[in-house]
Amino acid sequence: MANPRFAWGIDIGNRALKAIKLVREGDALRMEDVEVIEHEQVLSNSGDNRESLIQTALANFAQRHMTKGGVVAIGVSGQASFARFIKLPPVEEKKIPEIVKFEAIQQIPFPLDQVEWSYQLFRQSDSPDVEVGIFAMRKELVNQQIKYFADMDMNVQVVQMSPLAVYNAMYYDNRLADGTTMILDLGAENADLIIADGESVWLRSVPIGGNNFTEALVKAFKLNFAKAEDLKRNAQTSKYARQIFQAMRPIFADLVAEIQRSIGFYSSVHRDSRIKRIVALGNTFRLPTLQKYLQQNLQIEVDRLDAFSAGAPDDGRLAAVLNDNIASMAGAYGLALQAMDQGKIESSLLPQEIRKAKIWKEKTKWFALAASVCIVAAGVKYGTYYFHNDKFENNAPTAAKIDATVRLAEDNDRKWKAVENSGGPDKTRIFNVTSLQYYRDLWADLWFDVTKSLPAQNGVAVATIKATPRGDRQQVFIESFNSQYRPDIGKLLKLDPENFKLLAQASGGAGGGFIPGGNAGGGAGGGGFAPAPFNNDGAFSRGGRGVPPRDSVRRGPVQVMPTPAPSVDAGESTGERGYILTLQLSSPSKMATTLVDKMLVKDLVDRVSQGNAFKEGKNYYIARAMIVSAQQINTDENRKSAIKAAFEARQKPQQTGQTDPRAIQPQNGRPGYRGSDRTPTRTPAPPTRGGIGEKGDKPEKEANPYIDPLFPDEQLLDDWVVTVVIAVVLDPKQQTPAAGGNQTAAVDVAPDRTAAVR
Repeated sequence: MANPRFAWGIDIGNRALKAIKLVREGDALRMEDVEVIEHEQVLSNSGDNRESLIQTALANFAQRHMTKGGVVAIGVSGQASFARFIKLPPVEEKKIPEIVKFEAIQQIPFPLDQVEWSYQLFRQSDSPDVEVGIFAMRKELVNQQIKYFADMDMNVQVVQMSPLAVYNAMYYDNRLADGTTMILDLGAENADLIIADGESVWLRSVPIGGNNFTEALVKAFKLNFAKAEDLKRNAQTSKYARQIFQAMRPIFADLVAEIQRSIGFYSSVHRDSRIKRIVALGNTFRLPTLQKYLQQNLQIEVDRLDAFSAGAPDDGRLAAVLNDNIASMAGAYGLALQAMDQGKIESSLLPQEIRKAKIWKEKTKWFALAASVCIVAAGVKYGTYYFHNDKFENNAPTAAKIDATVRLAEDNDRKWKAVENSGGPDKTRIFNVTSLQYYRDLWADLWFDVTKSLPAQNGVAVATIKATPRGDRQQVFIESFNSQYRPDIGKLLKLDPENFKLLAQASGGAGGGFIPGGNAGGGAGGGGFAPAPFNNDGAFSRGGRGVPPRDSVRRGPVQVMPTPAPSVDAGESTGERGYILTLQLSSPSKMATTLVDKMLVKDLVDRVSQGNAFKEGKNYYIARAMIVSAQQINTDENRKSAIKAAFEARQKPQQTGQTDPRAIQPQNGRPGYRGSDRTPTRTPAPPTRGGIGEKGDKPEKEANPYIDPLFPDEQLLDDWVVTVVIAVVLDPKQQTPAAGGNQTAAVDVAPDRTAAVR
């Protein structure tokens, strides 16, 4: 291969495409350009999308960089290829190719006509022994890899195994001169172990990589892969750093065991060699404890790569990209070196047909050029004038038609632009009018979903309920409700549980309201309907539609002390909007917390998930729900005081003969229902202990404020009050399954409704 002016080394890894461009400057090489394009999804988890992700990365690369005029070297995974190192018997030099082919037939586990294979001879200057490295890969895999680049019109002239490309890089930079050295290239899916001793090399790939550390965090912290990967990358600065590294410790141990096994095998074959140091490559070594852990357990010095001898690009931005990713760029650097004829290992898995075609193509262009020069030299003097003059005269009518067509097209283009730019104010007015209908059913549907998760109380006779001991009843009542609009709720969803609980707001405060339908009736937001959307200033937003509560009631207003707001990182906006809801629930059940968690919290999150909400056409989904607190009434003096005050307020109208305006009037001939025949509500019960009794106007004894209005012979003191905080996100996005069935990717197909929410 002739010396090219420049070359690109392109290494398509599991997480990103990495490329380095080298150019000649005299007798030296200089790095002129560098590129890192991360895949939208890890290739090992992408399934059928793997090919499209690779094509997308290459298309982006081709748009940003020019490869025409140079050559391209590409890398293939060590896991997908075959390598074997064999000492040859003493034979004549001219017979070595024949002996190597014989050994290839014996060693390669496929017929030679089904693989692309090559070999490299290794000779020690002080030894007559000759060692050969045989490298092979199945033809369909090589052809598929080359096709990706050929489709982008790239001149691929080298196909090399990634471990050998890394060896070329380290050899060229003189990092293998100080005795036997191991190169540990820790990738996403596997680790390549390359042991270099003088002029010989040995390599092995083990199935442990950066993804194994991420999977350990997925299992330990119950996260999806993307969140676990982010947690791993930021482990050093996380306040949970100790727990993170503890979860990854088994993978550290497995990696050390595989390295020790490889060192043991190499030492058994090369008894005079002793590994003196390890060169650590790969972005996984950004984990701050990994380098130290290997050094302590292997008792071998571990060095990290910090620079290349070809320097860095002059452009400061490109130099920063190289510096941030230098640990994973050795493969691309080694590929570019081999393409510039500077690789220690010169073998290539490029198919023979392509090699021959390229050689012939390079020769035929010179033949064609020589013939063309002869023909042109003979005819240019006499034929040029007559030829062009004749063409011009014969094509005059066609030229006139073309000019007329161009003028017509230009005129139509001007007219179209005038039409396209007209009607701007009308379009804006139409959008504003149609946007009024967005979210008009949001609060009605949301209230229905919340109450649907609670135990149904309709149609159950009082005698049936009383037959069950109070502490065993499957009853949950909504006491109060609070909503707060959050324009960037995505940041809140990432909070840890303790900080997420701090989002619970005080009942009846700004932006909140009490759930209607109870016999006490007081408090902000009381009335016959569920609250409409609230702004942060406490005002109702347009678009709310009231509905009676479903299968739930409340007893009266209860104030919740405000909690300090959690600190949220003011980073880049997530683009997600929604509400933080705070519900106060009461239940006579002694297992109230379990009941609420099972029937409300978990049911809401599962039933109104993003995927289900999108399928059902909802304009919201429940992203997160959590119990904030739970307390019995008899241990909460503030709540007891509030219940007593509400009780006294109810007694005054009765004692003065007035009608409580909040009492529920009979409708449809059936007492105890408000606005809907299917939703029962509590009506004021006549006091049984004191007050105005059934047998006269004299009170029998002092009234007990803690009597349950529905069951006058039972008290509320042993009941539980549970506070729940719920995150509601607007505009669900379509969920598309990713590889393995565990990951999903969101596709936004909802219209822009920002102006219609607030």
